[in-house]
Amino acid sequence: MSDIPHNPHSAASIAGHPIHPMLVPFPIAFFVAALICDLVFWQNGNAAWVTASVWLLGGGLVTAVLAALAGLADVLGDGRVRNLSTAWLHAAGNIIIVLVELSNWYLRFSTGDVAVVPTGLILSLIAVAGLLFTGWLGGELVYRHRVGVSEPTKFP
Repeated sequence: MSDIPHNPHSAASIAGHPIHPMLVPFPIAFFVAALICDLVFWQNGNAAWVTASVWLLGGGLVTAVLAALAGLADVLGDGRVRNLSTAWLHAAGNIIIVLVELSNWYLRFSTGDVAVVPTGLILSLIAVAGLLFTGWLGGELVYRHRVGVSEPTKFP
């Protein structure tokens, strides 16, 4: 039996469990929650929702960087992952989303409430739409290409 796993492996893992899929729900939740705060602010004008969205965007950016580092380790750690165009499209899409949300955060941080409607709201919508696409690509990597999926354990 070969020491090389059949499926592309996750280089960043804890006890065989890939780290990247453990981290990605956090920026997704933060960025979607920021969009929800934008929609509520748009409807009621309460500035507390803008403050919440600034913190949510900040949390999303920090956790996105952590998820990206784990994903980068996976790409660099297995040549089979590096050879998948889907992996590069997934990464590029997520980099674009992070740059959109970084711009979104900076606009709000520097100008306050006036940055939300319509610009911040549009940026949040673009980012969440992008997450739907890059999430689908991540699913392709796992379910079609089996990246990070353990081989079944064979019992005697």
